[in-house]
Amino acid sequence: MAGIVVKPRARILHGHDWVFSSEVLKVFGDPADGDVISLKDGRDHLIGSAIYNSKSQIVARRFSRRRQDLDLDFFRRRIMQASEYRDRRSVEPKLRRVVWSESDGLPGLIIDRYGDQFVLQTLTLAMDIRKDLITTAMADLFGDIAIVERNDAPVRQAEGLELRTGVLRGTASPQTIIEIEGLKFEVDLLRGHKTGFYLDQKHNYTILAPYARNRRVLDCFTNQGAFALTCARAGAAEVTGVEENPENIAAAKRNAACNQLKVEWVQRDVFQFLRAAEKTGAQYDLIVLDPPSFTRTKTGLRDALRGYRELHMRAFKLLSKDGLLATFSCSHHVDDPAFLQTITDALVDARRSARRLRRFEQAPDHPVLPIVPETEYFRGFLLEMMPGR
Repeated sequence: MAGIVVKPRARILHGHDWVFSSEVLKVFGDPADGDVISLKDGRDHLIGSAIYNSKSQIVARRFSRRRQDLDLDFFRRRIMQASEYRDRRSVEPKLRRVVWSESDGLPGLIIDRYGDQFVLQTLTLAMDIRKDLITTAMADLFGDIAIVERNDAPVRQAEGLELRTGVLRGTASPQTIIEIEGLKFEVDLLRGHKTGFYLDQKHNYTILAPYARNRRVLDCFTNQGAFALTCARAGAAEVTGVEENPENIAAAKRNAACNQLKVEWVQRDVFQFLRAAEKTGAQYDLIVLDPPSFTRTKTGLRDALRGYRELHMRAFKLLSKDGLLATFSCSHHVDDPAFLQTITDALVDARRSARRLRRFEQAPDHPVLPIVPETEYFRGFLLEMMPGR
């Protein structure tokens, strides 16, 4: 088997599963992009099997510490193991992320389930060229299912892959209805964000709901209205959802009508809305900040933190004396220390004080590997303002 020898200080020798181009000592056997290769250290010891792509900055991604091929039996076994893990975590069987890339030993493969419809993303070349094996394994495990391809994520371009969407197997219904804790949401599997819905947040809706009762709620970056509708159903005094994207606002309105809930929807840039609200003296008792990722690269970190700081400062100024802020970040490069420091700086800017009530994490069907910190991209905090400070 062809492969690569890694440099002595390569991070894969310290537990990580990736090899970057700068960590390759030599390539042997002339591997083709998308091949399975052997990984070896400088003493010719096998340290695992990996998928290879010379066009990517991450040239190799280990998926086994032994010699292993990517055949049908392998995909059946790994996908089943991933599904059984979520069963043990008591994740809803028909509304879950079934496979989460490196966290399930399948680098670049994402599978989300919405009832009997599955959404597939193959974000690495090796997984993309084995889509037929993957979909066959899925059908063997889950029966008569529909499989939608959502390979329109820009990250594919780093692997030299084109962007595309479509139905790979069965008859898919692009518009489908899901239910989370009694709330119904319309999901567009072919055009919705990510794979149709933010499954990494769904457990946090019910965590936040009890805090909304009798409060004036502002849900920023409401997307399809999940937090806003959860708060309205929990007995909020009033709820406002702000979102710039007109398609998302339209979906949020449909979801509100479907659930017979009243929310004031505002189609506007969130920063502009917050500035205008401050000028009018508006106040809220609970604000939710759930923005899209502010940066997907390290080089954009400084600008991202500047954006988070302004966002939080303006939110703090709009909160009542004992108001609550639920804030989230899905930018991997914004780690806990950086996010908390930004929140602290924003409190200073706003001349407010707050207590931290709890931490939010990505859903249990998005498991985190300590050896691959990139699998943890989501974090959040619930803060309570302190009066008279």
